[in-house]
Amino acid sequence: MSQTLHKPLPARVWAFLAALLIAFGVVLATASPASAHDELLGSDPAADSTLDALPAQLALTFSAEIADDAGASVVEVTDAAGTSLAAGTPTVQDNVLTQPLEGAASGAVTVLWKVVSSDGHPISGEFGFTVAGSPDPTPTATTAPTPTETATAPTPSAEPTPTVTGAPAPDEGSAALPWIIAGLIVLALIAAVVYLLVSRSRREKALASGAAGPADGTPPPASEPPADR
Repeated sequence: MSQTLHKPLPARVWAFLAALLIAFGVVLATASPASAHDELLGSDPAADSTLDALPAQLALTFSAEIADDAGASVVEVTDAAGTSLAAGTPTVQDNVLTQPLEGAASGAVTVLWKVVSSDGHPISGEFGFTVAGSPDPTPTATTAPTPTETATAPTPSAEPTPTVTGAPAPDEGSAALPWIIAGLIVLALIAAVVYLLVSRSRREKALASGAAGPADGTPPPASEPPADR
């Protein structure tokens, strides 16, 4: 009956297996600290979201508590033009980091963050969201419409009418004087005409009386005798 002889493995094979085990151990040793790093679970506003306006703050939530030491956390929030929208320094409460915001962003907003993980290693990341509005983030100066001047007649103010004092009032007698003179002249003319008519009438009567005396036989008045020559 034949028997199978089991020969021991060569030394090279054992050395190869030992090298594999060592390498696997090194990989596990280096990978375990990396897997212990915290990670970003979510944000408010959420990544790739679209908002009507820039919120008052940005909140980042991590998988574990992060370091709250001064300067340990840094958050940069900028608009499409590179203008910073962060207001002040971020605050940390357990595993939530809060960054106040300010400004009137319009368009794409970029968030860059860096924190210190609970295992003491810094971690960082980047995401973005969009603020609805004009695609041009640069504010443009709008010219206010110039008010059109309407030609409106000024309303006269109720001011007292100035009274002229010391001016002589028009003399009514002076205005009537020419008419009085004219009347006197007319009366004088009428009186003269009447006088002439009356005088003429008297002369005619006298002449008529003288002519009628001798015809009636009345002797004429005695005449003086002629003087002696």
